[in-house]
Amino acid sequence: MTPEIVIFDIGNVLIGWNPEAHFDRRIGAARRKALFAEVDLHAMNEQIDLGAPFRDSIYGLADRHPEWRAEIRDWHDSWIEMITPVIDHSVTLLRRLRAKGVPVFALSNFGVESYAFAQTRFDFLNEFDREFISGRMGVMKPDVRIYTAVEDSVECAPGALLFADDRADNIAAAAARGWQTHLFDHPQGWADRLVAAGLLTQTEAAP
Repeated sequence: MTPEIVIFDIGNVLIGWNPEAHFDRRIGAARRKALFAEVDLHAMNEQIDLGAPFRDSIYGLADRHPEWRAEIRDWHDSWIEMITPVIDHSVTLLRRLRAKGVPVFALSNFGVESYAFAQTRFDFLNEFDREFISGRMGVMKPDVRIYTAVEDSVECAPGALLFADDRADNIAAAAARGWQTHLFDHPQGWADRLVAAGLLTQTEAAP
């Protein structure tokens, strides 16, 4: 079945997401490992992705760990630096799909305020036909409810959806719903998949 709608994850598909690498640059690998071992920053971020307030969640955790206060606050204060670099080829693919009239959706685990902030820095985040952002919805991938919400919003079969994500568990959950999927690890592989699906030509899918 030729896909009718293409769905992009955002982190590590359109923009980078590697907090460990960010903190390695900021405070060094040894201190970063100690921080992440003592403070569950990823659990904090999951709560933000489920709709918890951005700054207050981070600063509140920092206040509970005064020995790491400055480092934890950096998750907020330097957050825009964590979501780099832009994956330019993926952005090109998004725009070329839309130029051909293919609807393009976002399906991402992302906080409400952090996503709004990112939209002020990355113009392509304002170009989706529809956005399914976990913080707004109160549910995150790979919970089945976020996939059914997407399905309920469209007038096509699940098999007509083509979804790219960098996490195998998110892909598996979509595939279980009957979606077409692509496990993203490099934009060229995603480009090749879009060509194979008949959505773009080789020329259109080039960087």
